[in-house]
Amino acid sequence: MSILEISNLSLSFGGVKALQDVSFRVPENTVTTIIGPNGAGKTSLFNCISGFYKPQQGTIHYQGQPLPGSIKPPKRAAMGLARTFQNIALFRGMTVLDNIKLGAHVHMKSGLLSALAYFGPARREEMAVRKDVEERIIDFLEIDHIRRQPVASLSYGLQKRVELARALAMQPKVLMLDEPVAGMNREEKEDMARFILDIREEWGVTVLMVEHDMGMVMDISDHIAVLNFGQVITEGLPAEVQNNPEVIKAYLGNSDIESLRKKLNAEGEAA
Repeated sequence: MSILEISNLSLSFGGVKALQDVSFRVPENTVTTIIGPNGAGKTSLFNCISGFYKPQQGTIHYQGQPLPGSIKPPKRAAMGLARTFQNIALFRGMTVLDNIKLGAHVHMKSGLLSALAYFGPARREEMAVRKDVEERIIDFLEIDHIRRQPVASLSYGLQKRVELARALAMQPKVLMLDEPVAGMNREEKEDMARFILDIREEWGVTVLMVEHDMGMVMDISDHIAVLNFGQVITEGLPAEVQNNPEVIKAYLGNSDIESLRKKLNAEGEAA
């Protein structure tokens, strides 16, 4: 069963076609990864799904229901479509705990006045959110030791983990990760890969990921869709995708295809 289905999606900026008739599916309770060369349209596709861009044509179905373009990003987040970004989008002067708690605001029901006054229902709701964040998310991601530190004081890898925590605070059904291990060292990548698998296996959250690290992609993905020049050229199991001649050509052009095939296979085995 697919939790997310993209059908014939097209997006243009003036005369530039970012996406052309894109169709693919995200099976429920999987790690599904979108790969492709730089400029292939991966982040544009993410922005369409999360509501930041409105495609000119095509449909998005989420949990079997159409997702109209009129539904804005905060509403989509409240519906269970949470995401992280290529470039870290945290409030650097705030603490780790406060950044994570912001993710839960999409589900909070307190009115503005009661929230500002911090009494009654607003106080109880905030306390419940804090308890959930500290006991469920912070412990899970092993960041209790930094929860009171300002984000600006943290290493890049820890900041990426805090951004993941904030997305989890949105209580996602589909967790969209845009290049979650970009810029990380090997140990940080291994930790992030472990967390992603645990999110799927222990929390039952479907993961939709854009990533360039082919070793990690081949190691943890259940399903892969490949974009090139705004079009899906194939989708399927990792073993099928990494040996597809069209995928290899998209990364290497018409040069030594066999060399890249060996490289992709070697990275998948080494991961």
